[in-house]
Amino acid sequence: MGDQNQSVVDVKFFISKLSDAKVIFERALDCKHTEFDDLYPYMLEHPQFFWYKRYVAWSQLLTIAGLCEELSIPWKDEFSPQQVAYLEQRVMSAKVLDFWFEKNDSREHAQR
Repeated sequence: MGDQNQSVVDVKFFISKLSDAKVIFERALDCKHTEFDDLYPYMLEHPQFFWYKRYVAWSQLLTIAGLCEELSIPWKDEFSPQQVAYLEQRVMSAKVLDFWFEKNDSREHAQR
């Protein structure tokens, strides 16, 4: 019984971390503040900083989604089918940047 409770906690933990990573990525897309800004405050005035911040957030999102996949945690429910396709392709292309929010309401999450 302890193993079953542990599994439920693990699923909730990973889904929570995945949701957090999604919010961070969406905030990075919108050029909103994230913890990353606090790590490199001297870089804020450099235009390339925002690209780097997006790549770091994308990598974090891919890593957590990948762990969920390996652990058979149903992570895809947290995203639109289009976003799942982007994550499965793994490459943060211009298409991802331009159409991540299209036809879904996840932009509201970036308001946090």
